[in-house]
Amino acid sequence: MNPSNLYATETTKNNKQFVQDLIATASRNGFIVHNETTMEMAHSFGRHGVEVAEDFDLHMIQICKPEKAAKSLQANPERAILMPKFIMTFTGNNKTQIRFHHFREEDIRSLVDDQAFPASLADTYTKIIAMIEEAR
Repeated sequence: MNPSNLYATETTKNNKQFVQDLIATASRNGFIVHNETTMEMAHSFGRHGVEVAEDFDLHMIQICKPEKAAKSLQANPERAILMPKFIMTFTGNNKTQIRFHHFREEDIRSLVDDQAFPASLADTYTKIIAMIEEAR
C-alpha cells in the first residue's frame, strides 16, 4: 500500500460522536452508511462469540452513494472491486483516529480498463475526505 493513498487524521470528538456527525454529513451529501447496524466491530465480533476488550471501539464504516453506485456497476460490473469504501475509526492517544484508504486516478486507471470510472471514483474519494473533514 502506498502511504500517499492513506488519509489519516484525528478529532477530539469521541468515536461515537464523530460517527454520528459523519453519518449526518454523509446524508446531507447524498451518501449513506451501508453497514450502520454492523460497523461497531466489538458488537460484530460478539455476535460471533468472540470476546474483545471492553474499550475496543473500532468502527469499520462503509460509505456508499447508492444511486451513483447502481449506475456505475450496471455500466461495468468489473468496477465492483474498487467500490467498497471504508472509513476506520478508533480511539488512540485520547482522540478519535480516522483512517481512509483510497486510490489515485492513475491507480484506478491501471486496475480497471474503463474510460469514465477513474475520474469519477477519484472525485468520490475527494468528496469522502471532505465529509470526514466536515464531521471532525
